[in-house]
Amino acid sequence: MIAPPLSFRPASDADGPALAALIAACFAEYPGCLFEAAEFPELKAPARHYEARGGLLWVVYDYHRLVGALAVVPVPAQQAAELSKVYLAADHRGRGVAQHLLQQAEAFALRAGARRLVLWSDTRFTRAHRFYEKQGFAR
Repeated sequence: MIAPPLSFRPASDADGPALAALIAACFAEYPGCLFEAAEFPELKAPARHYEARGGLLWVVYDYHRLVGALAVVPVPAQQAAELSKVYLAADHRGRGVAQHLLQQAEAFALRAGARRLVLWSDTRFTRAHRFYEKQGFAR
């Protein structure tokens, strides 16, 4: 359970700029990993982007600062659901926030008929890979 002052909710399109800032901050943790807004056109209307694909994007705020996000989209042909936009501010890691987001995504995926979750991650995001593996994902 997410403890106050954290709030968890489905994203709105207005969350796009804050989500872009979170992604840029996460990218900045890795040398040579630059955030280019043009590579993320979905951030102009993130809620509509995922809803149009049958998915959902959740965000986590600490008061007025977006500190976490996770999206899930069903892939019925593969009996799967794909995770994306899995980001968490460095100062909020290790507090159970990512696990809570993942639980929400798993429940959504099951309701959509998925039998497995898949995700793709940049090879440089080694800390994220450790989290995914702890959660049962395999390379």
